[in-house]
Amino acid sequence: MTSLSPEPTPAGGAAVDELLDPAFLRDVELRPMSDVRQLRRRAEQEEVNLSYTRRLLQGRLDIVRRELQRRAEHDGRSLVDLLPEILAEKGRGPAHGLGRHQTLQPASPDVYESWVHGLTPDVDLSDVARLPDTDLERAARALAAAEGSLSERRRGVQQVMDALAGELARRYRNGEADVAALLAAEGR
Repeated sequence: MTSLSPEPTPAGGAAVDELLDPAFLRDVELRPMSDVRQLRRRAEQEEVNLSYTRRLLQGRLDIVRRELQRRAEHDGRSLVDLLPEILAEKGRGPAHGLGRHQTLQPASPDVYESWVHGLTPDVDLSDVARLPDTDLERAARALAAAEGSLSERRRGVQQVMDALAGELARRYRNGEADVAALLAAEGR
């Protein structure tokens, strides 16, 4: 029995590390408006990437946990029969996201799919019904730990987005930025 990798690369890697570094927002109030908008777009893209990755990870975790529950309860239904229930998020609590409207798409879905797959390198989750309980339990622990870390990093990126949006709003409120100039620039 091999063990899962103890420390996966943090979700979002170096791009998110850079956003979470306090230096990313240093002197933001002194930067030109175009720079602040660009920083906000970068943060927004990384938030979308992390959200996509979290959905992939959560889907796997839901399936693994439901299979473990099915076995513990001696539920005679197959995992395939339970998929509608799993996909409907039955039994899951309310969402904890900030309800942000996302207009961007994940930058490189295959990269995030590979990251999630790499969380359980020695457990093939393509047929969870055939895996021993010990493998499923280890996979569930690894996925849950990664989901917690990913969610924390995502919240940090959302705080960066909020700080940048706040700076933009401050400039408009104080008359330091011109809405007409913004609309003209976006119309180009």
